[in-house]
Amino acid sequence: MLPCTLYLVRHGETQANVDLLIHGHSNIPLTKKGETQAQERREHLQKVHFTKVYSSDLLRADQTAQILNMDRKLPHETTPLLRERYYGTYEGLPRETSKQLWVYLNSNPLHPHVVESKVETSEQMVERALPYLQDISKKHQGENILVVSHGGLLRVLLIHFGYARPEQFINNPIKNLSYFKLECDGERFKVIGAEGITL
Repeated sequence: MLPCTLYLVRHGETQANVDLLIHGHSNIPLTKKGETQAQERREHLQKVHFTKVYSSDLLRADQTAQILNMDRKLPHETTPLLRERYYGTYEGLPRETSKQLWVYLNSNPLHPHVVESKVETSEQMVERALPYLQDISKKHQGENILVVSHGGLLRVLLIHFGYARPEQFINNPIKNLSYFKLECDGERFKVIGAEGITL
C-alpha cells in the first residue's frame, strides 16, 4: 500500500490569538492578518499536488482551508474530529489562567480539577483524531492531502508520534499556518518534515 502524505496545517491568526485568550471550541473568524497568512501559505504550497482538503469545522480552520484551496477548488470536507481541544469552563478565559491546568494535563489528566472543568484530555483528542486520519490515508493512498486544524491538536499529535516532548511546547512554537508532514499507510504514522515548528 502506498502511503498517504498528510500536510497538517494550523489555522491563521484570530483575535483570540492576539488577546491571548483560550480558543477551544469558540467559533471565531480569522483576522485580516490571519487571512494574509493563509494567502502566503497558499503561495508556499502551490507546487504541491493535493487531491482533497479536510478541515476542522470551526470557522477559523474552515476559512483557512478555503483560502488555501481558493485556486485549486478541490473537494473540501469539514469535521468536528479535527477540532481544537475542548477547554470546558476555561473556554474564552485569558491563557494565563490555565497554567495549573497544564500541570495536571501533562502529569495527571484524571485529576479532579480536569474532570470538573470538563477539559478534553490529550488522550481523548488522539482517540478522536487518529482513526479519522487513518481513514483519510486509506482513501487516498499515494496522494497528498491538505488537513487544516489547530495548534493544540497538532501539538498533541506530535507528542503522540514521539516527535516532541510536552515541555518543548511551553513557549507555543506552533505558529499560525505552520504545518508538519505525516506519512500514513492506513495504520502507522511517520512525521517526515515540519515548517514553522521550532523545538
